[in-house]
Amino acid sequence: MTEAGVIRGISVSHSNADIDEIESVGGGPVREVVSDLLGRDGVSEAFAIRTCNRVEAYVVANDASTGGRVLEDFAPEIRDDAVVHLDHEAALRHLMRVAAGLESLVLGEDQILGQLKRSVAESRRAGGVGSMLDDVLTKAIHVGERARTETAINEGSLSLGSAAVDLAARETDLAGATAAVLGAGEMGTLAARALADGGVEKVVVANRTVPHATHVAAELDVPAEAVGLDDAPEAAREADVLIAATGADGPVLGAAELAAAGETVCIDLGQPRDINPAAATDDVAVHDLDDLEAVTAETRAYRRAEAQEVEAMIDAELDRLLASFKRKRADEAISAMYEGAERTKERELERALTKLEAQGELTDEQRDTVRALADALVGQLLAAPTKSLREAALEDDWDTIHTAMRLFDPQFDAVGVEPSEDASGPPERVRERLSDD
Repeated sequence: MTEAGVIRGISVSHSNADIDEIESVGGGPVREVVSDLLGRDGVSEAFAIRTCNRVEAYVVANDASTGGRVLEDFAPEIRDDAVVHLDHEAALRHLMRVAAGLESLVLGEDQILGQLKRSVAESRRAGGVGSMLDDVLTKAIHVGERARTETAINEGSLSLGSAAVDLAARETDLAGATAAVLGAGEMGTLAARALADGGVEKVVVANRTVPHATHVAAELDVPAEAVGLDDAPEAAREADVLIAATGADGPVLGAAELAAAGETVCIDLGQPRDINPAAATDDVAVHDLDDLEAVTAETRAYRRAEAQEVEAMIDAELDRLLASFKRKRADEAISAMYEGAERTKERELERALTKLEAQGELTDEQRDTVRALADALVGQLLAAPTKSLREAALEDDWDTIHTAMRLFDPQFDAVGVEPSEDASGPPERVRERLSDD
């Protein structure tokens, strides 16, 4: 069956929401979210991304209103001004901006591109990425890669991990300090490297899987130790600076575990939180993602000129993507229209030839003449609607395109009429006609 659809998206991110609101959005992991969205009526494709400072979902639906309804309950408990709803074109632009780092807490940071690629892979495994989202997500990743190779948007870039170290350095002297990092994933690894570069004397890496922590500790240029996550309270007691990014389902450290920590600067990058905010005391400072805004604002100011160049890049790439969609959707509708007409023509042509044969044997030339007449009639009758469909695509008149798809899709032909050629694509003469047009 020929496919067509409209993309709708929804975003809850650090731009408008706080960390508690982001944590409460969107159900479970990416695959679960995508599977749930695919189960809704009218949805043919779905994609989701969840990071420490954004949760977003996108669907390809039969029409814009269906997509909007499907996403209505994605963030039901969140205040309206913390939720951004994205129509078709806005969703395409937003995904490119996300991939390029323009929507990140740290402008131009590199980590989001890897997170986006992993979310695409997870959404594919859930069966959510079809032809339309494949085009969109491939384009977004392409833009993200171009932004980082053709501009200086990430020059001197701070990851969230290194931004956390910068924040810690404003509150305590890192020189000669002992640091603890909870979590040996990408965020924890970046934080550990930034701490080592920042002049700490020792780093303790705690992780649920100790070999992973050992791997991170081994690549640091300062003395480092790997321990299990169960040893996090002890590591906290020894640490002057603690950065948490475990990916656990709930807090790893609370007031009880940090009661004997002494003067410690704790920065929680977890989503959900790794450190209970109630653990803060006069000695223990607990910061979360919201507190990184001041640090990252300085980086944003430095990169505004590069961001403008990336914005221009996105404008050009978006125009190309939209033009591609318009051509594809128009050609799909036109192809469906010609398929239906070809089937009707072949059926009626065989009937006419059979009747003429009954009146006297036809020569090959006579058969060719009758067939040429049928072809000419189909071509002339469909010339005007073909032109109209292409104009509708150029004008973003999706209603007309979708109506044509429903009217002319091969599966809507008369019951009992067998297709004369493979329904997976237009007949050869249809392909020739489309290429001639």
